[in-house]
Amino acid sequence: MSRSLLYAGLSAAAIIGAMAVTIRLAEAAEDKSLTVVSWGGAYTKSQVEAYHKPFTAETGIAVVNADYNGGIAEVKAQVESGNVVWDVVDMEVGDALRACDEGLLEPLDPASFPAGDDGTPAAEDFYPDALNECWATTIIFSTVFAFDDSKIGPNKPNTIGDFFDLQKFPGKRGLRKQNPKATLEMALIADGVVPEDVYEVLASPEGLDRAFAKLDTIKDSVVWWEAGSQPVQLLADGEVAMTVVYNGRLFDAVAAEGKPFKIVWDAQVMEYDTYVVVKGAPNKEAAMAFMRFATATRQLAAQASWIAYAPARKSSLPLVGKNAANGEDMLPNLPTPDKGRAVTVDPRFWADHQDEINQRWAAWLAQ
Repeated sequence: MSRSLLYAGLSAAAIIGAMAVTIRLAEAAEDKSLTVVSWGGAYTKSQVEAYHKPFTAETGIAVVNADYNGGIAEVKAQVESGNVVWDVVDMEVGDALRACDEGLLEPLDPASFPAGDDGTPAAEDFYPDALNECWATTIIFSTVFAFDDSKIGPNKPNTIGDFFDLQKFPGKRGLRKQNPKATLEMALIADGVVPEDVYEVLASPEGLDRAFAKLDTIKDSVVWWEAGSQPVQLLADGEVAMTVVYNGRLFDAVAAEGKPFKIVWDAQVMEYDTYVVVKGAPNKEAAMAFMRFATATRQLAAQASWIAYAPARKSSLPLVGKNAANGEDMLPNLPTPDKGRAVTVDPRFWADHQDEINQRWAAWLAQ
């Protein structure tokens, strides 16, 4: 096949996919609003600009925003009570897997998602395991740790070991309170476990003990946060010397507000963030249409201009441009495995062990 014919074929495939999406959006327009639940702050703003506003402009369907702090408890309560008020929920992939296992989600049809702008079928364009019958991934984010460069001396932290070293770097540490995911992985790497062995170690009683023992060394100096916007504020207010934080939130504070914050990529914990449709969603058709629209090539690329999270489609990366606030190139700021010692979250591990580890976490917090 000639190059011109190949390009023509790809263009046709993309056009056909776009036409199919438009038809489905028109069919869904009878539902005039839907509720999309996410994490608030800079992250929700990036979704509003890249997904919500364009979707409403194209379909006339209003998007109502709601915030939560993650997990599946609220979704489960709605489904089991028969009083479902949420339509689409942004979930970390481990939570999406648990919600799927428990029958809390509407099934998706991966074949109904549009091809990439280059004509690649959605099943091939999304990264592995990013699109299936339960979820459609939007972004890849990392949990990292960061510090205020203006408040740390000439010797700067550069490894996860420095986060746990209160003598070398005195001061409070910020950690996420309601969920130990990423925190335990970081603790094990700080204690000498190589990233590729983290889940094997964490799956054993001795390995879990080891992670908690490492956290014991800083527990008295921890300031706990829950919402994703809080660790950035803790740094800004000088309440902590370092904090665990989502990489995109930290970048937004630097790009939009000029904060002197620095990310340390060592021991970053990379993870998919997904959209799901709640079982019994009151606006199911609009929710499905929104899912297909929001996870198309250009929408995912557009979100990366607002926050430093990597799009979940390969076809989106070449379209990622500059930051909307300061014009900085975004590609170098997206989380990638080559930045520090990286761990990719194992969603099956967390789906299988979340409850028991959460129980131990809650007991440890109460001690």
